[in-house]
This record gives sequence, C-alpha cells and structure tokens, in this order.
Amino acid sequence: MKYVLVSGGVISGVGKGIIASSTGLLLKTMGLKVTMIKIDPYMNVDAGTMAPTEHGEVFVLDDGGETDLDLGNYERYLNITLTRDNNITTGKIYQHVIERERRGDYLGKTVQIVPHLTNALQDWIERVAKVPVDDTNEEPDICVIELGGTCGDIENAPFIEALRQLRYRIGKGNFLHIFVSYVPVINEEQKTKPTQQAIKEVQKLGLHPDLIACRCKKVLLQATTNKVAMFCQVEPEQVVAVHDVSSVYHVPMLLEQQGIKTSLSKILNLDELKLSVEQVLRGANTWTSWKSSTMQGDLQKNVTIALVGKYTSFEDSYISVIKALEHSAMACKRKLNLVMVNASHLEDYAKEDSPAEHDKAWEVLHTADGILVPVGFGTRGTEGMIAATKWARENKKPFLGVCLGMQIAVIEYARNVCKLEGASSVELDANTPHPVVIFMPEIDRTNLGGTMRLGIRPTHFQAGSEWSKLHALYLKSSSTDSSPSSLTHPSEELIVKERHRHRYEVNPSYISTLSSNGLHFVGKDDKGERMEILELKDHPWFVGVQFHPEYLSRVLEPSIPFLGFVASSAACLDTVMRDLESESRRSVDV
Repeated sequence: MKYVLVSGGVISGVGKGIIASSTGLLLKTMGLKVTMIKIDPYMNVDAGTMAPTEHGEVFVLDDGGETDLDLGNYERYLNITLTRDNNITTGKIYQHVIERERRGDYLGKTVQIVPHLTNALQDWIERVAKVPVDDTNEEPDICVIELGGTCGDIENAPFIEALRQLRYRIGKGNFLHIFVSYVPVINEEQKTKPTQQAIKEVQKLGLHPDLIACRCKKVLLQATTNKVAMFCQVEPEQVVAVHDVSSVYHVPMLLEQQGIKTSLSKILNLDELKLSVEQVLRGANTWTSWKSSTMQGDLQKNVTIALVGKYTSFEDSYISVIKALEHSAMACKRKLNLVMVNASHLEDYAKEDSPAEHDKAWEVLHTADGILVPVGFGTRGTEGMIAATKWARENKKPFLGVCLGMQIAVIEYARNVCKLEGASSVELDANTPHPVVIFMPEIDRTNLGGTMRLGIRPTHFQAGSEWSKLHALYLKSSSTDSSPSSLTHPSEELIVKERHRHRYEVNPSYISTLSSNGLHFVGKDDKGERMEILELKDHPWFVGVQFHPEYLSRVLEPSIPFLGFVASSAACLDTVMRDLESESRRSVDV
C-alpha cells in the first residue's frame, strides 16, 4: 500500500479537497485503484450536528455516515463509494481510544497521545486503506489522505505526528507529501514568504513535502517558482502552480500539464506495481471521458436555475446540489447559470420590509428556466419556498423539490388544491390543524447526532406509475448501467436506491386525500408506507423526492432526478431520453 498526504498551510480554504480529489483521479487514470481518507481536526464525532452556514453541507454516505463535504468531492471525482470510516475526526479518534481504555485494552498503562493515540490513528488509516471502494471489490493500490486545517495548529499536532511516524515506518517510495500553500499578490508582486514560513513550520514537525502546490489567482511566474524551490529545498519541477481556472473540473488537467503524474510515479515507484492491460485501458478511458465531458469549450446555450433556499449566503451549504446541477448541465451541453434566491425575500413581509429585495427575488423566479427547492431545517423562509412552489406548479415551470423541498410541495398542494386550510409540517407549526408532514415515529427525539433516517435505502416505483417521466429516466439509465444509483428492474417493478437524511415524512393519513386530488406518490419505501417520490401529470417536470439524489451524482454519471429537471428546464428532455435509449442499444450490442 502506498500513501499520498495532502496538507496545507498559510490559510485554510485554499482548495486542498479539490487538489486531493484531482490527484486521486490522475492516479486512477493511470490504472491504479485509489481510495481516500479525510482527517478533520475538529472535536465533533462527525459533521452531522454542524450548521451548514458554518461548515458547509453534511455529506451522507451509503452506510449513513454523516461526513465532511470533501468526501463528496472524492466520490464525485473518482466514482468510488466510501464509508464513515473514511472520515476521521478528533472526536471520533479520541472516542475510539477512550472506549478501548474503558475496556482495559491497554492493560493498565497510562494512555497518552504518543504512542496510544498516534498508533490508533495509524492502525485506523491502514485498516481503512485496504477496504475496496469500487465494483471490482479489490484492495486499493494507493490511499490519498487529506489533512484538514493548517499545519502548525495545535489541533493538528497529533495527526501530523501520526503521519510522520507512518511515513518513517513504511519507508521511502511508499509515501508522498503534497503541501498546499497560498501565494498572495501585493502590488502586482507574487509573494513567497508565507509559503516559506509554512514549509519551515511543517519541516519542524518532521514532515518534508515532496511536492508544493502553490495556489494563486494567476499563473505562477517562473521566477516565483524558482524562489519557492530554492528556499523550500525542492527542485523547480516539484513546485506545482494551481491558479484559478474557470471550472474546478479543469484542475486535473492543470496538474497533468505540469507533469505531476511523472512526479507521482517517480517518487512512489509506481512502476513496481504490475498493472494488467485491462487496468491501464480502464484508466485511459476514464481520462478520455473526463476530458470530453468537462472540456466542452464555450457552450452556446444557458440554462438558468433558481435555487430557493435558506442558506444562500454560503454556497458550500448546497455544494452537492450545485455539483449535481453542473453534472446535469454538462450532460445536456448547457452552461449552468445558477441564481441563489433567499426564500425569505419571497415572503409577504419582505414586500414592506425590503421591497427591492422582494421584487428582485420574484423577478429571478419569473425569468428562471427551472426552480429548485432543496434541503433545510427550521421555519425560516419556508413560506417563501411554498410561494415559489405554488408559482412553479401553476405556471408549468420545471420544479424539483429535495427532502424539505418535497415536503414543501406537499404542504403547498394540501393548502391550495386540497383546500386544507392551515396545512403544514409539525416541524414548522406544532399546532397545525392539518399535519400533512409529521415526525417519523422511530426517530430519537432527544439526541441529534446520527439519529435521522440515514444512508442508502430502496424506493419502489408503484404499479401504474409508468406514465412518470422520472420512472422513464430511471428505467432507461438502468439499461445503460450509467446511473450512480443502484437500480433493479424486475418485470413487475422498478426499484432505485438513493441516500437519505431526514426526520420528517409525509403523513400517511393524508395520502388518500392528496392522491385523489392529483398529487401522485409514484415512489414508496419497501413497505409501501413511506412516501419517497411525488410527481404531477400534465406538467413539464414537477417532481419531489424525499431522498437526496445529489449525494450520488457523479461528474461522468449525473443524478437521474437532477438530469431530468435540468433537461426539462433546458427544453431538451426528449433529446436526453433518446440519447439514453441509443446508449442502451449500444450497450446491448457490446
């Protein structure tokens, strides 16, 4: 097993996750089997209880693990399936060591950071690195580890020491360290002093970077590269410039152009890994597909999507949703124009308190090609979401509701079509006369961490739902094996598997009323009790899903609900359907 560590200094948020994902992708295009681990130095056991406006979205894995959003990047770039153990936090590793101490595993010894915690970290990394992450079910060749935060922070110290020991123990040629630094520009001059100081700091801790990735606004000057190399004790070819590009999907090409694959191969002795012809060809095909999908040049047509949300001030709150939209737009050969709409600005009170923002929000809604209502918690902005959903339904505007967005669609329909005055969710109004959305009975009401309905679960399309546009798309994608969702389609029904994260559900007591008035629940859980998908007939695209299809969207394999939504918004759904059908026929011929 070989390891690549990606860490950073100077400041956080310089793109370590994208660089780590891009490095993993490039290794995969060489034919290697790659896995990834994210280390987060915060005390939380996992990311599940963290506010999206502070830390970004919570990413959910197949096994229900609530993790850092960077694991979403890893899965999207490498098309792999990770587990909760691929995300290590300070809280998680301390909990692990303390539980062992309580069991008496340390035989009465004084338990310390070194060696007990650092040994536990190394054991964890080496154990997880061997777990298969793709459909080959084979042990990975290489593990990319991203260390969050900045080197030198007190919270990072145990992880740095553990990784230093790991590097020493496994020996030369099995460990490579990429250090990501930031090169600011002051008075038109690229400054290297922050990078020099950061490298000295990490060297004091016992790690010596093999490659230095310099994040910068514009292309790094050769003189700057030479200066970094000289003062950081590396060769110029070991300094990689990662300047801003028009799309993060172009970063792998940027790294490849600077010879990083050669450096990785040389330092890690990758030639000693005997790859089969099939592995090499599979890697080459992955690289060809990536470049053809992400390097489409200047697309002539736009598709404008209005995202009506609660956390619009911080885009990372919806990072997987945004990426799913991007993947679908690329598949539709459209340039995505995403406009964030603060749901509160659509509400009636905003007309008086902030009329300019109210008018602007509604103008965006009226001119958008499609309207998306995503996940959220709490009451703020929900009346604005309901208003946006009503407008989309009445004006035949393509609409997609995800999780809370589906529940919002149910509330809107109950109020305005079924005439159930005051209908709401018990989350939004505990005293509502018509609780069309309720708290799931099996959910723990006292503890927050890891207590929701989490992970991958099946959804069964119901008999008689063959008219459904979403049903048709899932069915066609299952024939091409191109969907990231796990699908089966026995003759009697279509079953899809998607990831979930919710505490509330549509109230079974109101299903009959809603259905008889035209709101069709075309997808239900395996017991037929929990509503998973709703859809309207006689509408270009009006779909709500209780699950989170964005978690399974991939760069080369877009999420089916998002693909259908974007294609409908771009008025090319029929074309997408035909393309899937053609691809299905080609796969049968093969």
